[in-house]
Amino acid sequence: MPRDALFPANEHRHVLYEKHGYSAAIRSGDLLFVSGQVGSREDGSPEPEFKKQVERAFDNLRAVLKAAGATFDDIIDVTTFHTDPEAQFDDIMEVKSRAFPDKPYPNWTAVGVTWLAGFDFEIKVVARLPEAA
Repeated sequence: MPRDALFPANEHRHVLYEKHGYSAAIRSGDLLFVSGQVGSREDGSPEPEFKKQVERAFDNLRAVLKAAGATFDDIIDVTTFHTDPEAQFDDIMEVKSRAFPDKPYPNWTAVGVTWLAGFDFEIKVVARLPEAA
């Protein structure tokens, strides 16, 4: 099965993809594998305030999904990475509940880490693409 790299249109954050050598997402058949999205500003730098960083990460994820013709409703698996899970949990859950307000929720795995290249939160997903895509 061929794999196609996808990037959001008019994306200023391409500097992160180029700097670290990865694609925003890979489409393979009807599956979309989205690389970890962080709360970066347009210049690629981290959003300094944690909750805003999480919101930006979800916004950046939304842009990648949109480039593939998908939405949060198409996500089947989520993995998040946290530098201080216990202290960050409430902010993350608030943003998460806005992104996924209705059941059934996607699978979710949260991983505590010590380093995220200057960020404090990262989210990666697998989505099944709609038939129209």
